[in-house]
Amino acid sequence: MLKPKVFVTRRWPKIAEENLKKKFDVTLNENDKPLSNSELAEAFYHHDALAPTVSDIIDETIIKKGRQGKGKIISNFGVGINHIDIQACKNFDITLTNTPDVLTDATADLTMLLILMTSRRSREGENEIRTGNWTGWKPTHLLGNQLKHKTLGIIGMGRIGQAVAKRAAIAFGMKIKFYNRSKINKNFNFEASQVPNIMDLCKSSDFISLHCPGGINNKHIINYRALSAMKKSAFLINTARGDLLDEDALCKALNEKLIAGAGLDVFENEPNINLSLLNAPNLVLLPHLGSATIETRNAMGNRVLDNLKQFFDNEIPTDQIQFS
Repeated sequence: MLKPKVFVTRRWPKIAEENLKKKFDVTLNENDKPLSNSELAEAFYHHDALAPTVSDIIDETIIKKGRQGKGKIISNFGVGINHIDIQACKNFDITLTNTPDVLTDATADLTMLLILMTSRRSREGENEIRTGNWTGWKPTHLLGNQLKHKTLGIIGMGRIGQAVAKRAAIAFGMKIKFYNRSKINKNFNFEASQVPNIMDLCKSSDFISLHCPGGINNKHIINYRALSAMKKSAFLINTARGDLLDEDALCKALNEKLIAGAGLDVFENEPNINLSLLNAPNLVLLPHLGSATIETRNAMGNRVLDNLKQFFDNEIPTDQIQFS
């Protein structure tokens, strides 16, 4: 019996690739360079399954082309799916899966890293040493902010938002407030209060951290108005999706000193970076490292494998996206 054919759009950790090969006929993007729209479409046309990442824009033309050929399922290597045309998947009867849960801890850890880097001015400090401008210890040098008793405002209290809140509250003694579209009645093992809207959260928080889905409904939920509502001593953190933030508005707010600083791990037009960000003050930039641990990336690959095995065994994949 022939194995289903799976096309992997970017290279995975070796262990995850080898596990996938044991079950499927796998084609890898050997040089690991971004593929064009036409290349992705051809790949899906000739393979039963496409395993893309967040860096691949899977639009209607790719999905339609796949459906005309062998394409049956898109099994995304990652939890976010706003880079995939969900309506087209529904229209052309293409199953879609993702990899939730497994990247929660890694992303929460990186969020805390950015909170610490921004509040303690670590980028400025390292730059002083690397450029030979450090003149030695003194009482007023690069004074930052401690986290204890500060308020962390979380937008999107899902798995990652809760994991960040737990770390911040229990390990660092921070106060937690959050905004979520739906009411959350869960009893956390830390104190947290839900606020009715984003503006209230911005006004009352020392840090704002984004953990909601991307896409058209949440595009630029942090804009100049929201940034203007934040405290001048506050920091913005984004490890969720780049389109949640109006980057030009952030640069304007930083240059006008409306907020104290920001830390970003995601960008609206990755890998192309808004050049204004590079010149904005008090801004820490990381190259989308949220899930970048060996353990997490292997687990993501195994989750794709599990979903594909279930699908081709005529079962409903655990992580199948339900179309409305």
